[in-house]
Amino acid sequence: MTETTGIGASARTKAKAIESSPEALVQAQLEAYNQRDLATFVAQFSDDVCIYRPPATAPAIQGKAAFSDFYQNERFNLPNLHAEIVSRMVVGNKVVDHERISGIRDQPFEVMVVFEINDGLIQTMWSFATN
Repeated sequence: MTETTGIGASARTKAKAIESSPEALVQAQLEAYNQRDLATFVAQFSDDVCIYRPPATAPAIQGKAAFSDFYQNERFNLPNLHAEIVSRMVVGNKVVDHERISGIRDQPFEVMVVFEINDGLIQTMWSFATN
């Protein structure tokens, strides 16, 4: 018999909200990134995703198709690709990760990545990398 009381529905709603919190969403994309799981990684982002690399003011990548192509051809083909979280801060619908990235350059490097979440998906990402 299926439970239909308000308590059961409330618990399910709360569980879903926890699963789709901004922090959980960013964690899911991080885990998919480290596993080079393109489908799961891309699924965390909105169709109109914009990726910025300041100081440039124009998007470096715009739209899910371009985003998917970039990660498939420029990142997930790197066998030693890995992102490690140094620290994380969550403020409302924004998550700020201080990450150490390895497998792209000769030596690991650090980035600060700001994720903006809207309608349950990552819509905008700003990546500030060290030289």
